[in-house]
Amino acid sequence: MRGLLACATLARRAAAGASSGARVRHLAGAAEAVEAELKKTALYDFHVANGGKMVPFAGWSMPIQYKDSIMESTVNCRTNGSLFDVAHMCGLSLKGPGAIPFVESLVIADVAGLKDGTGTLTVFTNEKGGAIDDSVITKVTDQHIYLVVNAGCRDKDLAHIGEHMEAFNKKGGDVKWHIHDERSLLALQGPLAAPTLQLLTKEDLSKMYFSDFKMIDINGSECFLTRTGYTGEDGFEISVPSENAVDLAKAILEKSEGKVRLTGLGARDSLRLEAGLCLYGNDMEQHITPVEAGLSWAIGKRRRAEGGFLGADVILKQLQEGPKIRRVGMITQGPPARSHSELVSSSGENIGEVTSGGFSPCLKKNIAMGYVKSGLHKAGTEFKVVVRGKSYDAVVTKMPFVPTKYYKPS
Repeated sequence: MRGLLACATLARRAAAGASSGARVRHLAGAAEAVEAELKKTALYDFHVANGGKMVPFAGWSMPIQYKDSIMESTVNCRTNGSLFDVAHMCGLSLKGPGAIPFVESLVIADVAGLKDGTGTLTVFTNEKGGAIDDSVITKVTDQHIYLVVNAGCRDKDLAHIGEHMEAFNKKGGDVKWHIHDERSLLALQGPLAAPTLQLLTKEDLSKMYFSDFKMIDINGSECFLTRTGYTGEDGFEISVPSENAVDLAKAILEKSEGKVRLTGLGARDSLRLEAGLCLYGNDMEQHITPVEAGLSWAIGKRRRAEGGFLGADVILKQLQEGPKIRRVGMITQGPPARSHSELVSSSGENIGEVTSGGFSPCLKKNIAMGYVKSGLHKAGTEFKVVVRGKSYDAVVTKMPFVPTKYYKPS
Protein backbone atom coordinates (compact mmCIF):
# COMPACT_ATOMS: atom_id res chain seq x y z
CA MET A 1 0.00 0.00 0.00
CA ARG A 2 2.98 2.32 -0.35
CA GLY A 3 1.30 3.98 -3.32
CA LEU A 4 -1.61 4.85 -1.03
CA LEU A 5 0.75 6.49 1.46
CA ALA A 6 2.31 8.63 -1.27
CA CYS A 7 -1.13 9.71 -2.45
CA ALA A 8 -2.26 10.60 1.08
CA THR A 9 0.91 12.63 1.61
CA LEU A 10 0.25 14.59 -1.57
CA ALA A 11 -3.33 15.26 -0.48
CA ARG A 12 -2.22 16.51 2.95
CA ARG A 13 0.34 18.83 1.38
CA ALA A 14 -2.28 20.24 -0.97
CA ALA A 15 -4.65 20.89 1.93
CA ALA A 16 -1.92 22.50 4.05
CA GLY A 17 -0.99 24.83 1.24
CA ALA A 18 -4.51 25.81 0.21
CA SER A 19 -3.81 29.46 1.07
CA SER A 20 -1.17 29.57 -1.62
CA GLY A 21 -2.72 29.39 -5.07
CA ALA A 22 0.66 28.91 -6.74
CA ARG A 23 1.49 25.99 -4.46
CA VAL A 24 -1.85 24.29 -5.09
CA ARG A 25 -1.46 24.74 -8.86
CA HIS A 26 2.07 23.32 -8.62
CA LEU A 27 0.85 20.27 -6.69
CA ALA A 28 -2.08 19.77 -9.05
CA GLY A 29 0.29 19.89 -12.00
CA ALA A 30 2.62 17.41 -10.31
CA ALA A 31 -0.31 15.08 -9.63
CA GLU A 32 -1.40 15.30 -13.28
CA ALA A 33 2.15 14.52 -14.42
CA VAL A 34 2.27 11.46 -12.15
CA GLU A 35 -1.16 10.37 -13.39
CA ALA A 36 -0.04 10.63 -17.02
CA GLU A 37 2.86 8.27 -16.37
CA LEU A 38 0.74 5.61 -14.66
CA LYS A 39 -0.49 2.48 -16.39
CA LYS A 40 -4.26 2.08 -16.64
CA THR A 41 -6.30 -1.11 -16.49
CA ALA A 42 -9.06 -1.89 -18.99
CA LEU A 43 -11.57 -0.67 -16.37
CA TYR A 44 -9.98 2.75 -15.80
CA ASP A 45 -12.72 4.79 -17.54
CA PHE A 46 -15.36 2.61 -15.87
CA HIS A 47 -13.88 3.41 -12.43
CA VAL A 48 -13.84 7.16 -13.14
CA ALA A 49 -17.43 7.07 -14.46
CA ASN A 50 -18.53 5.32 -11.26
CA GLY A 51 -16.88 7.82 -8.93
CA GLY A 52 -13.65 5.96 -8.29
CA LYS A 53 -10.99 8.05 -6.52
CA MET A 54 -7.86 7.13 -8.45
CA VAL A 55 -4.44 6.95 -6.77
CA PRO A 56 -0.96 5.78 -7.81
CA PHE A 57 -0.26 2.18 -6.77
CA ALA A 58 2.66 0.03 -7.98
CA GLY A 59 2.91 2.09 -11.16
CA TRP A 60 -0.82 1.91 -11.91
CA SER A 61 -3.72 4.31 -11.48
CA MET A 62 -6.09 2.38 -9.21
CA PRO A 63 -9.28 3.23 -7.27
CA ILE A 64 -8.73 3.62 -3.53
CA GLN A 65 -12.49 3.96 -2.94
CA TYR A 66 -15.74 4.99 -4.60
CA LYS A 67 -18.65 7.08 -3.33
CA ASP A 68 -19.05 5.07 -0.13
CA SER A 69 -16.47 5.15 2.65
CA ILE A 70 -13.79 2.49 3.15
CA MET A 71 -15.64 1.48 6.35
CA GLU A 72 -18.91 1.00 4.45
CA SER A 73 -17.21 -0.89 1.61
CA THR A 74 -15.50 -3.28 4.03
CA VAL A 75 -18.74 -4.14 5.83
CA ASN A 76 -20.65 -4.49 2.56
CA CYS A 77 -18.13 -7.04 1.28
CA ARG A 78 -18.77 -9.23 4.32
CA THR A 79 -22.57 -8.82 4.25
CA ASN A 80 -23.18 -8.73 0.47
CA GLY A 81 -20.20 -8.59 -1.85
CA SER A 82 -17.44 -6.62 -3.55
CA LEU A 83 -16.02 -6.45 -7.04
CA PHE A 84 -12.34 -5.47 -7.24
CA ASP A 85 -10.28 -4.62 -10.31
CA VAL A 86 -6.98 -6.41 -9.68
CA ALA A 87 -5.76 -6.27 -13.29
CA HIS A 88 -2.57 -4.59 -12.10
CA MET A 89 -1.45 -8.01 -10.84
CA CYS A 90 0.49 -10.25 -13.20
CA GLY A 91 -0.86 -13.61 -14.37
CA LEU A 92 1.42 -16.02 -16.17
CA SER A 93 1.50 -19.59 -17.40
CA LEU A 94 4.47 -21.98 -17.40
CA LYS A 95 4.10 -24.79 -19.92
CA GLY A 96 6.06 -27.85 -20.97
CA PRO A 97 7.29 -31.19 -19.58
CA GLY A 98 9.63 -29.32 -17.22
CA ALA A 99 7.03 -26.90 -15.80
CA ILE A 100 6.60 -28.64 -12.43
CA PRO A 101 10.27 -29.45 -11.63
CA PHE A 102 11.21 -25.95 -12.74
CA VAL A 103 8.69 -24.10 -10.60
CA GLU A 104 9.40 -26.36 -7.62
CA SER A 105 13.02 -25.17 -7.72
CA LEU A 106 11.74 -21.66 -6.97
CA VAL A 107 8.76 -22.13 -4.59
CA ILE A 108 8.04 -23.99 -1.34
CA ALA A 109 4.81 -25.69 -2.48
CA ASP A 110 4.40 -29.36 -3.39
CA VAL A 111 3.11 -28.50 -6.86
CA ALA A 112 3.48 -32.05 -8.17
CA GLY A 113 1.25 -33.28 -5.34
CA LEU A 114 -1.65 -31.00 -6.29
CA LYS A 115 -4.59 -32.51 -8.16
CA ASP A 116 -5.12 -31.11 -11.65
CA GLY A 117 -7.25 -27.97 -11.44
CA THR A 118 -6.30 -27.09 -7.85
CA GLY A 119 -3.93 -24.56 -6.34
CA THR A 120 -2.38 -23.23 -3.15
CA LEU A 121 -0.66 -20.21 -1.69
CA THR A 122 3.09 -20.39 -2.09
CA VAL A 123 6.22 -18.28 -1.67
CA PHE A 124 9.11 -17.60 -4.06
CA THR A 125 12.29 -17.75 -1.98
CA ASN A 126 15.84 -16.47 -2.40
CA GLU A 127 19.12 -18.21 -1.53
CA LYS A 128 18.83 -17.05 2.10
CA GLY A 129 15.28 -18.39 2.48
CA GLY A 130 13.71 -14.93 2.33
CA ALA A 131 10.48 -14.22 0.49
CA ILE A 132 10.82 -12.71 -3.00
CA ASP A 133 7.01 -12.73 -3.33
CA ASP A 134 3.94 -14.71 -2.36
CA SER A 135 1.67 -16.11 -5.05
CA VAL A 136 -1.37 -18.28 -5.65
CA ILE A 137 -0.12 -21.14 -7.85
CA THR A 138 -2.33 -23.59 -9.73
CA LYS A 139 -1.54 -26.93 -11.32
CA VAL A 140 -3.80 -26.84 -14.39
CA THR A 141 -2.19 -30.05 -15.73
CA ASP A 142 1.19 -31.77 -15.36
CA GLN A 143 2.46 -29.49 -18.12
CA HIS A 144 0.67 -26.23 -17.35
CA ILE A 145 1.17 -24.12 -14.22
CA TYR A 146 -0.79 -20.89 -13.79
CA LEU A 147 0.18 -18.30 -11.18
CA VAL A 148 -0.49 -14.69 -10.25
CA VAL A 149 2.21 -12.46 -8.76
CA ASN A 150 1.92 -9.08 -7.05
CA ALA A 151 1.92 -5.88 -9.10
CA GLY A 152 4.69 -4.25 -7.09
CA CYS A 153 6.88 -7.35 -7.52
CA ARG A 154 6.21 -7.94 -11.21
CA ASP A 155 9.54 -6.71 -12.60
CA LYS A 156 11.74 -8.48 -10.06
CA ASP A 157 9.61 -11.67 -10.18
CA LEU A 158 9.73 -11.91 -13.96
CA ALA A 159 13.48 -11.21 -13.99
CA HIS A 160 13.99 -13.90 -11.33
CA ILE A 161 11.81 -16.50 -13.07
CA GLY A 162 13.26 -15.67 -16.51
CA GLU A 163 16.87 -15.94 -15.34
CA HIS A 164 16.31 -19.33 -13.70
CA MET A 165 14.21 -20.59 -16.63
CA GLU A 166 17.03 -19.82 -19.06
CA ALA A 167 19.51 -21.74 -16.87
CA PHE A 168 17.02 -24.63 -16.46
CA ASN A 169 16.51 -24.95 -20.22
CA LYS A 170 20.26 -24.74 -20.92
CA LYS A 171 20.66 -27.84 -18.75
CA GLY A 172 18.15 -29.75 -20.90
CA GLY A 173 14.91 -28.65 -19.26
CA ASP A 174 11.82 -27.85 -21.31
CA VAL A 175 9.62 -25.03 -20.04
CA LYS A 176 8.21 -21.92 -21.71
CA TRP A 177 6.17 -19.07 -20.31
CA HIS A 178 3.38 -16.77 -21.39
CA ILE A 179 2.62 -13.53 -19.53
CA HIS A 180 -1.12 -12.88 -19.71
CA ASP A 181 -1.01 -9.16 -20.51
CA GLU A 182 -3.95 -9.72 -22.87
CA ARG A 183 -6.15 -10.54 -19.87
CA SER A 184 -7.61 -8.59 -16.97
CA LEU A 185 -8.19 -9.91 -13.46
CA LEU A 186 -11.34 -9.25 -11.42
CA ALA A 187 -11.91 -10.40 -7.83
CA LEU A 188 -15.52 -11.08 -6.79
CA GLN A 189 -15.77 -11.59 -3.02
CA GLY A 190 -18.45 -12.02 -0.37
CA PRO A 191 -21.63 -14.03 0.36
CA LEU A 192 -23.25 -13.03 -2.95
CA ALA A 193 -20.17 -13.87 -5.06
CA ALA A 194 -21.21 -17.42 -5.97
CA PRO A 195 -24.98 -16.85 -6.48
CA THR A 196 -24.25 -13.76 -8.61
CA LEU A 197 -21.59 -15.42 -10.76
CA GLN A 198 -23.78 -18.52 -11.18
CA LEU A 199 -26.22 -16.37 -13.16
CA LEU A 200 -23.49 -15.73 -15.75
CA THR A 201 -22.24 -19.29 -16.36
CA LYS A 202 -23.62 -22.78 -17.06
CA GLU A 203 -20.87 -24.36 -14.93
CA ASP A 204 -22.14 -25.70 -11.58
CA LEU A 205 -20.16 -23.55 -9.13
CA SER A 206 -21.43 -25.53 -6.13
CA LYS A 207 -19.00 -28.29 -7.16
CA MET A 208 -16.07 -25.91 -7.28
CA TYR A 209 -14.31 -25.55 -3.92
CA PHE A 210 -11.72 -23.20 -2.40
CA SER A 211 -8.50 -23.20 -4.51
CA ASP A 212 -10.16 -25.00 -7.45
CA PHE A 213 -9.43 -23.73 -10.98
CA LYS A 214 -11.41 -24.05 -14.20
CA MET A 215 -11.38 -22.61 -17.69
CA ILE A 216 -15.05 -21.84 -18.37
CA ASP A 217 -17.39 -19.53 -20.24
CA ILE A 218 -18.61 -16.61 -18.14
CA ASN A 219 -20.90 -14.01 -19.72
CA GLY A 220 -19.82 -15.18 -23.17
CA SER A 221 -16.05 -14.96 -22.51
CA GLU A 222 -13.53 -17.76 -22.01
CA CYS A 223 -12.27 -17.15 -18.47
CA PHE A 224 -9.79 -18.63 -16.03
CA LEU A 225 -11.73 -19.00 -12.78
CA THR A 226 -10.08 -19.64 -9.40
CA ARG A 227 -12.12 -19.94 -6.20
CA THR A 228 -9.88 -17.80 -4.04
CA GLY A 229 -9.42 -14.21 -2.91
CA TYR A 230 -7.78 -11.83 -0.49
CA THR A 231 -10.61 -11.00 1.92
CA GLY A 232 -11.28 -14.13 3.96
CA GLU A 233 -14.67 -14.39 2.26
CA ASP A 234 -15.83 -16.95 -0.28
CA GLY A 235 -15.20 -15.67 -3.76
CA PHE A 236 -13.42 -15.88 -7.09
CA GLU A 237 -10.61 -14.38 -9.11
CA ILE A 238 -11.64 -14.17 -12.77
CA SER A 239 -9.09 -13.79 -15.55
CA VAL A 240 -11.04 -12.43 -18.53
CA PRO A 241 -9.89 -11.21 -21.97
CA SER A 242 -9.33 -7.47 -21.49
CA GLU A 243 -11.75 -6.51 -24.26
CA ASN A 244 -14.54 -8.22 -22.28
CA ALA A 245 -13.59 -6.96 -18.80
CA VAL A 246 -15.94 -3.96 -18.64
CA ASP A 247 -18.91 -5.98 -19.91
CA LEU A 248 -18.26 -8.65 -17.28
CA ALA A 249 -17.95 -6.07 -14.50
CA LYS A 250 -21.26 -4.46 -15.56
CA ALA A 251 -22.98 -7.84 -15.75
CA ILE A 252 -21.85 -8.83 -12.24
CA LEU A 253 -23.05 -5.54 -10.74
CA GLU A 254 -26.39 -5.76 -12.57
CA LYS A 255 -27.05 -9.41 -11.66
CA SER A 256 -26.47 -8.62 -7.97
CA GLU A 257 -29.13 -5.89 -8.19
CA GLY A 258 -26.71 -3.36 -6.73
CA LYS A 259 -25.77 -5.39 -3.64
CA VAL A 260 -22.29 -6.24 -4.94
CA ARG A 261 -20.42 -2.94 -5.13
CA LEU A 262 -17.28 -1.77 -6.88
CA THR A 263 -14.65 -1.67 -4.13
CA GLY A 264 -11.20 -0.08 -4.02
CA LEU A 265 -7.78 -0.69 -2.55
CA GLY A 266 -8.65 0.92 0.79
CA ALA A 267 -11.27 -1.67 1.73
CA ARG A 268 -9.19 -4.43 0.15
CA ASP A 269 -6.44 -3.61 2.66
CA SER A 270 -8.76 -3.57 5.69
CA LEU A 271 -10.43 -6.82 4.56
CA ARG A 272 -7.14 -8.70 4.14
CA LEU A 273 -5.90 -7.39 7.52
CA GLU A 274 -9.08 -8.61 9.23
CA ALA A 275 -8.46 -11.98 7.54
CA GLY A 276 -4.86 -12.06 8.86
CA LEU A 277 -3.36 -12.16 5.36
CA CYS A 278 0.10 -10.84 4.52
CA LEU A 279 0.72 -7.83 2.28
CA TYR A 280 4.04 -8.20 0.47
CA GLY A 281 6.23 -5.18 1.18
CA ASN A 282 4.68 -4.80 4.65
CA ASP A 283 4.30 -8.20 6.33
CA MET A 284 6.67 -10.09 4.05
CA GLU A 285 10.03 -8.92 2.71
CA GLN A 286 13.16 -10.42 1.20
CA HIS A 287 14.68 -10.87 4.69
CA ILE A 288 11.62 -12.66 6.13
CA THR A 289 11.29 -16.43 5.68
CA PRO A 290 7.98 -18.28 5.24
CA VAL A 291 8.52 -19.90 8.66
CA GLU A 292 8.89 -16.51 10.38
CA ALA A 293 5.82 -15.27 8.48
CA GLY A 294 3.68 -18.10 9.86
CA LEU A 295 3.40 -19.85 6.49
CA SER A 296 5.05 -23.15 7.43
CA TRP A 297 1.78 -24.90 6.47
CA ALA A 298 2.47 -23.93 2.82
CA ILE A 299 5.67 -26.03 2.77
CA GLY A 300 4.59 -29.43 1.46
CA LYS A 301 5.51 -32.59 3.37
CA ARG A 302 7.59 -33.88 0.45
CA ARG A 303 9.36 -30.52 0.16
CA ARG A 304 10.28 -30.68 3.86
CA ALA A 305 11.88 -34.07 3.24
CA GLU A 306 13.56 -33.31 -0.08
CA GLY A 307 14.19 -29.54 -0.07
CA GLY A 308 15.26 -28.57 -3.57
CA PHE A 309 14.08 -24.94 -3.51
CA LEU A 310 16.17 -21.81 -3.02
CA GLY A 311 17.09 -21.25 0.62
CA ALA A 312 15.84 -24.71 1.64
CA ASP A 313 18.72 -25.24 4.07
CA VAL A 314 17.77 -22.10 6.06
CA ILE A 315 14.04 -22.82 5.99
CA LEU A 316 14.30 -26.51 6.92
CA LYS A 317 16.61 -25.63 9.82
CA GLN A 318 14.04 -23.11 11.08
CA LEU A 319 11.32 -25.78 10.87
CA GLN A 320 13.44 -28.01 13.12
CA GLU A 321 14.78 -25.46 15.58
CA GLY A 322 12.14 -22.74 15.41
CA PRO A 323 12.61 -19.18 14.08
CA LYS A 324 13.94 -16.30 16.17
CA ILE A 325 11.02 -14.03 15.26
CA ARG A 326 7.38 -14.74 14.44
CA ARG A 327 4.46 -12.93 12.84
CA VAL A 328 1.59 -12.34 15.27
CA GLY A 329 -1.80 -10.69 15.38
CA MET A 330 -2.56 -8.02 17.99
CA ILE A 331 -5.42 -6.04 19.46
CA THR A 332 -4.11 -2.59 20.36
CA GLN A 333 -5.40 0.34 22.42
CA GLY A 334 -5.11 4.07 21.74
CA PRO A 335 -4.70 5.35 18.16
CA PRO A 336 -4.41 2.61 15.50
CA ALA A 337 -0.85 1.28 15.24
CA ARG A 338 0.61 1.59 11.75
CA SER A 339 3.51 -0.02 9.92
CA HIS A 340 6.85 0.38 11.76
CA SER A 341 5.25 1.21 15.14
CA GLU A 342 7.66 -0.11 17.77
CA LEU A 343 6.68 -2.95 20.11
CA VAL A 344 8.25 -2.86 23.59
CA SER A 345 8.16 -4.91 26.79
CA SER A 346 6.81 -3.51 30.05
CA SER A 347 10.40 -2.50 30.89
CA GLY A 348 10.78 -0.61 27.58
CA GLU A 349 12.93 -3.20 25.76
CA ASN A 350 12.37 -3.41 22.00
CA ILE A 351 10.76 -6.75 21.14
CA GLY A 352 9.58 -6.14 17.57
CA GLU A 353 7.51 -3.91 15.32
CA VAL A 354 4.11 -3.59 13.67
CA THR A 355 4.01 -4.32 9.92
CA SER A 356 0.30 -3.63 9.25
CA GLY A 357 -2.36 -2.05 11.41
CA GLY A 358 -5.58 -0.10 11.43
CA PHE A 359 -9.11 0.16 12.74
CA SER A 360 -11.23 -2.89 11.93
CA PRO A 361 -14.55 -1.75 10.39
CA CYS A 362 -16.17 -5.09 11.26
CA LEU A 363 -14.81 -5.56 14.80
CA LYS A 364 -14.84 -1.85 15.71
CA LYS A 365 -11.44 -2.10 17.37
CA ASN A 366 -7.77 -1.64 16.48
CA ILE A 367 -6.04 -4.66 14.97
CA ALA A 368 -2.46 -5.12 13.82
CA MET A 369 0.11 -7.62 12.62
CA GLY A 370 3.80 -7.58 13.31
CA TYR A 371 6.90 -9.52 14.31
CA VAL A 372 8.02 -10.29 17.86
CA LYS A 373 10.78 -12.37 19.40
CA SER A 374 9.94 -16.07 19.66
CA GLY A 375 8.46 -16.85 23.06
CA LEU A 376 6.37 -13.67 22.97
CA HIS A 377 4.13 -14.94 20.16
CA LYS A 378 1.54 -16.89 22.14
CA ALA A 379 -2.05 -15.64 22.36
CA GLY A 380 -2.62 -13.56 25.49
CA THR A 381 0.95 -12.21 25.68
CA GLU A 382 0.86 -8.53 26.65
CA PHE A 383 3.28 -5.75 25.72
CA LYS A 384 3.21 -2.12 24.58
CA VAL A 385 2.97 -0.48 21.17
CA VAL A 386 4.46 2.98 20.63
CA VAL A 387 2.29 5.33 18.55
CA ARG A 388 3.39 8.97 18.07
CA GLY A 389 5.81 8.70 20.98
CA LYS A 390 3.30 7.30 23.50
CA SER A 391 2.94 3.71 24.72
CA TYR A 392 -0.37 1.85 24.60
CA ASP A 393 -1.44 -1.65 25.60
CA ALA A 394 -1.27 -4.46 23.04
CA VAL A 395 -2.12 -8.15 23.38
CA VAL A 396 -1.35 -11.04 21.04
CA THR A 397 -4.47 -12.62 19.57
CA LYS A 398 -5.08 -15.49 17.18
CA MET A 399 -5.63 -14.77 13.50
CA PRO A 400 -7.72 -14.43 11.46
CA PHE A 401 -9.35 -11.62 13.41
CA VAL A 402 -12.60 -12.16 11.48
CA PRO A 403 -13.54 -15.83 10.80
CA THR A 404 -12.87 -16.95 7.23
CA LYS A 405 -15.69 -18.29 5.07
CA TYR A 406 -13.83 -20.21 2.38
CA TYR A 407 -16.06 -22.64 0.48
CA LYS A 408 -14.85 -26.15 1.25
CA PRO A 409 -16.43 -29.63 1.12
CA SER A 410 -18.56 -30.20 4.21
